[in-house]
Amino acid sequence: MSQTAIELIAPAAVHDTPKSSHLVIPALGTRSTENVTSHGVHRDPDDSSDEEVVSTFTVPVVSKGKAAVIIASASSMVLMNSVLTGILTVGLPVIAADIGLADSLLLWPASVYGLTCGCTLLLSGSIADVVGSRPVYLAGCGILSAFTLGCGLVKTGIQLIMFRAISGIAMSLCLPSAVSIITAAFAPGGRRNIAFACLGAAQPVGFSLGIVLGGVLIASIGWRYGYFIGAGVNVLILIVAYWQIPADPRKVVPVTWRRLKTEIDWVGTLLISASLGLFSYALSTISVSIRELAKPGNSVTLALSAICLVGFVYWIHRQERLGRVAMVPPNLFKSSVNAPRRARNFTCVCISVFFTWAFFNSFQFFTTLYFQQLQGSSALMASIRFIPMVISGLVTNIVTGFLVKRVSADILCTCAAVASSIAPLLMALAKPEWNYWTAPFFATILIPISADTLFTVSNLVITSAFPPKTHGLAGGVFNTISQIGMSVGLAITAVAANSVVEHNLPHSDRHTALLKGYRVTYWISFGAAVMIVGLSLWGLRSIGKIGLKRE
Repeated sequence: MSQTAIELIAPAAVHDTPKSSHLVIPALGTRSTENVTSHGVHRDPDDSSDEEVVSTFTVPVVSKGKAAVIIASASSMVLMNSVLTGILTVGLPVIAADIGLADSLLLWPASVYGLTCGCTLLLSGSIADVVGSRPVYLAGCGILSAFTLGCGLVKTGIQLIMFRAISGIAMSLCLPSAVSIITAAFAPGGRRNIAFACLGAAQPVGFSLGIVLGGVLIASIGWRYGYFIGAGVNVLILIVAYWQIPADPRKVVPVTWRRLKTEIDWVGTLLISASLGLFSYALSTISVSIRELAKPGNSVTLALSAICLVGFVYWIHRQERLGRVAMVPPNLFKSSVNAPRRARNFTCVCISVFFTWAFFNSFQFFTTLYFQQLQGSSALMASIRFIPMVISGLVTNIVTGFLVKRVSADILCTCAAVASSIAPLLMALAKPEWNYWTAPFFATILIPISADTLFTVSNLVITSAFPPKTHGLAGGVFNTISQIGMSVGLAITAVAANSVVEHNLPHSDRHTALLKGYRVTYWISFGAAVMIVGLSLWGLRSIGKIGLKRE
């Protein structure tokens, strides 16, 4: 079997490993070798020097069939659970009536998933970097399979919310570990580009596909069968992943309780999880009405969230200053000799991802309401109108996978952002009496282009700018920002829409008030899209082509 050798930056902890033609660790680096045990040389937990040991291992060039199976295994779980979220979104009114979900909890089955996922992504990324991507991904797949089945069997609204919350935690195990699986299995080049394109397609395309399938299932056999079918597919993915996803060859250091204790920042994890959790909860409560913000409980929640965030920032800088492990190392946002533009590129990517997922998620949510409440479409007909979005997302990811090594990343992202910015503009100017083919059709085609392109480019930027030992953490930061962006975007647009509707109801009929409220959300989305265009032009300038094969 032919092999391609690539050089990686490995942890400075060097352990004795069985001799293998696939792994060579030269005695490089100048780290202190304290804490010597019978297993070899351990990294000093207090040593956070920027010097690193270079390890070289060979990545087997697998067959096309094997590569396809690995890519499918790493991205299918993300796809399926995005499908289930889409089914929940379009079927929420029917589901709520079936299980007796109170109006005050109507948004919780959807929002709690992103809340728990976003709060635990950073921890999951750190665990994947220590334990290895394969076992973390398999654990996430197993938990998701069980609680997906549970969502189909629920009898009460509280049960659905709890099972969705646990599903969010399980998904946080899958997202960053999927990034590490791809970087470990494929050398930089065409196959890695295609793999990230498929992973990028999984979330937006899966969500859009779920909206379409949700309408069909609700109109035929019922919403529960969506979860039953999803659980069966998830189990199949788990089985295939168990047999086909290879072990991470970079994990040469044995996993011990001491490593889990010293190489993961548990205090930082607690602070950032508490901050994100409190913030997401407050957003969910005030999305009903801006007046909710005046209630003492919500004000205190936001204040505690801010305090935890300030404490987290202080803590990670303290950890870095003392040479200890930090949950999100501040130097993650700093440039280095080998990556002089990393700070600007990574910061730009994170901000762009935040705004992209904020307006992409809110656009889909309010466009679903636009079709049903303003144009009188059924859930089935509304879901069918999203079919162009599914096709556009698939085509975008395939094209991006091939273009990313041929076209400069800043040009690619800017063109994609310009295309998607037209979508909310069309809907802001559209009238309910207009034909579907006049504006909504083109809007649904254009909206996923930026999200799908940016996801692929972002993952390639991360894997090229950071050493492999931090891919799980960097992927966790990236996915956390996207999850929080979805929550913030939906909350802000919901508050804006509700405020406009309440203001106009005394002076106009409900239909007109809703139209004005929805138009405000589209204008907000358009503003976010224009900001992304500017960020792509400035933050990614001179980045050049990425995803090129390294010999």
